[in-house]
Amino acid sequence: MNKTALAWTACAALAVAGLHAGPAQALNPKSWVANTGNDGFDCHDVANACQTLQRAHDQTQPGGEVGVVNAGDYSGTLTPRLVISKTISISNDGVGEAGIVAHADGDGIFINAGNGDVISLRGLVIEGAIGGFIGIEFNIGSALHVQNCVVRNMQGPSVGNSGGIGIWFTGPNSQLFVSDTIILNSGTGVNTGGILIQPIPTGGISAVLERVHLENNVVGLLVDSTANTANGAHVVVRDSVISGNATDGIRGSTTPGHGPAFLFVERTTLVNNGGNGIRADGPGATVLLNDSTITRNGTGVSSVNGGQLISYGNNRNNSNIGAEGVATSSDPLL
Repeated sequence: MNKTALAWTACAALAVAGLHAGPAQALNPKSWVANTGNDGFDCHDVANACQTLQRAHDQTQPGGEVGVVNAGDYSGTLTPRLVISKTISISNDGVGEAGIVAHADGDGIFINAGNGDVISLRGLVIEGAIGGFIGIEFNIGSALHVQNCVVRNMQGPSVGNSGGIGIWFTGPNSQLFVSDTIILNSGTGVNTGGILIQPIPTGGISAVLERVHLENNVVGLLVDSTANTANGAHVVVRDSVISGNATDGIRGSTTPGHGPAFLFVERTTLVNNGGNGIRADGPGATVLLNDSTITRNGTGVSSVNGGQLISYGNNRNNSNIGAEGVATSSDPLL
């Protein structure tokens, strides 16, 4: 199933839900889910907690919050398991493992909100169980905040870049913030894996990844601006570990006439990746590298087709299995 088909499926699910809705009821500023909950409840307090995150989302007013009472599986039976269509925060503040299991060939969470909407996910486990398609897919919205989450085992069938992805972020003029999160064991094709940041033809994406672990995926982090003709993607990676991925740890990719794929990588370790620790591919692919360690990769660093890798002169790139590679330049002023 491609991205367009997924979007139509999600929209159709929302429309069917609307046709069967009863009389309008006031929505909750805060809703609750519990492993003993019931989707016949209205979720407005712990005693009336719902069973699934989708029901709790639907019972919450825009700008509201969903709280998790205890550990449990809050998937339900829909595909995607959870469609987010508004500003909302979903929070597990340490009650144990709580989250959803993606349906085979389906998304765990699909975000198709408004242009000004901000979504926050904290303390969730999004499980692919090998067949899951995409852990978190962001289509439209202003910003996505992912904090202290686990996304794993997304290995559903891949058609192009359409499956086997932990987080797929494409939103126009949108921001992504990921912190204290691990994404592992995901990907099925050459351009799939942990995090795929892929701006659509118009607009651009800004992203900040801090204290993120991308481990044992196909690609760790892919920033792909080959379809964008505007502002491309600008990504900061800081204090992170990118390790054990089958191909590249970090890959920035673009082609002539398309938007930039710009990355600033700081205090980050890239180790034991099967391909390049870092690869800059294309005339608008630029990586600034500061105080980072690159070791035991197939190749240390690589810049091809006009890509640029600019070192601050304080990195450690050695003991790679193949060539270490070199920066295209070092800026003595930095």
